[in-house]
Amino acid sequence: MLAAVPRAAQARAEALETAARIVEDVRERGEAALREQAEKFDRVSGHAVRVPAEHIEEALACVEPAVRAALEEAIARVRQGSAAQVPAAQTTTIGPGAQILQRWQPVSRAGVYIPGGKAPLASSVVMNVVPAQVAGVQQIALASPPQADYDGRIHPTILAAAGLLGVTEVYAIGGAGAIGALAWGVPAIGLDPVDVVSGPGNNYVASAKRAVAGVVGTDSEAGATEILIVADADADPRLIAADLISQAEHDEQASAVLVTYAPELVAAVDAELERQAASTRHSVRVGVALDGPQSAIVLVDDLSMATAFSNAYAPEHLELHVADAASVASLFTSAGAVFVGDQTPVSLGDYMAGSNHVLPTGGQARYAPGLGAYTFLRPQQVISYDREALAAVRDGVVALANAEVLPAHGEAIEARFTA
Repeated sequence: MLAAVPRAAQARAEALETAARIVEDVRERGEAALREQAEKFDRVSGHAVRVPAEHIEEALACVEPAVRAALEEAIARVRQGSAAQVPAAQTTTIGPGAQILQRWQPVSRAGVYIPGGKAPLASSVVMNVVPAQVAGVQQIALASPPQADYDGRIHPTILAAAGLLGVTEVYAIGGAGAIGALAWGVPAIGLDPVDVVSGPGNNYVASAKRAVAGVVGTDSEAGATEILIVADADADPRLIAADLISQAEHDEQASAVLVTYAPELVAAVDAELERQAASTRHSVRVGVALDGPQSAIVLVDDLSMATAFSNAYAPEHLELHVADAASVASLFTSAGAVFVGDQTPVSLGDYMAGSNHVLPTGGQARYAPGLGAYTFLRPQQVISYDREALAAVRDGVVALANAEVLPAHGEAIEARFTA
């Protein structure tokens, strides 16, 4: 069944090769490489790569009041949702005089990437910056593509969102080059390397993260978006079609999958897709995504098979349009985010749910989390033993050290008990 709904593996493989070349070019040539890439990919030249503070201030002053209010509400909700992702420090007493403190330390510096090509994702500014701030990160650098339509500036709504969050270190850099710049740093523009890179993007951005893995920490490789809807006979085909289209409008490589055990729903959803896709603003893009091999309607025997398919596919977004969705939600264990019931669409999570919309794609939800405050935290153990506690395990440490033929380990213990 999974073979019948393939992901764009070839496209990802090609993107990885290209992204690796772009990242390496930035590492070797810095600003010169970034400017060449901006001219080639963004049709921009001569722009300010390091965004002046006045550009941010102008964008914030000019943003529409309704958009500003929505961003402020989203910030508050995501801040509240992210706060639950910061574990409290815990001290474990192993024995008298022997303690281990488990604490979570924020990274010093984070780099966030905000797409701005087909869609200027101001909401992604919120989704990336707020968790980093909640985690306690002190320095945040933001990168987003320069826009030909705005004289080489970053999209003003993205800049306004950065301004609302107090982010002042902003760079007009797009695509894989931005990931390389954040990871390696570009001294000529004042960009120091970061510790963690996060943010969504296309397959090239996701592949660039793989190319810099090991140099910096990264969130999951959030590539072209995915939605999988599990629906039963009582589901509303109009809502299903609307939700599939809402994600298909992101990108031609977007995956839109319906899994159902109601044969009568197939034709109804097909008809709704045709009707709604024709009238949506990005109808051409939506049509390409829906017609691609990565999108499908999958007919299965029952809920059990639908669950098995979904867990194996591990979608970025999973919607449950089934009776008593809340009670069966626990069966779906592999998804970036689960949206329970037909009144909880993915679009809600993209903006106002309080959850994070930067999620693993390509099946990575089987083992990788979405973006959260924990992305910018490192668990750290602080061990504290007094002399008596060390004496209690002295013989055991020496015995294990000798068994592993590492006698100096044991000698380091014995040195504390000999004159």
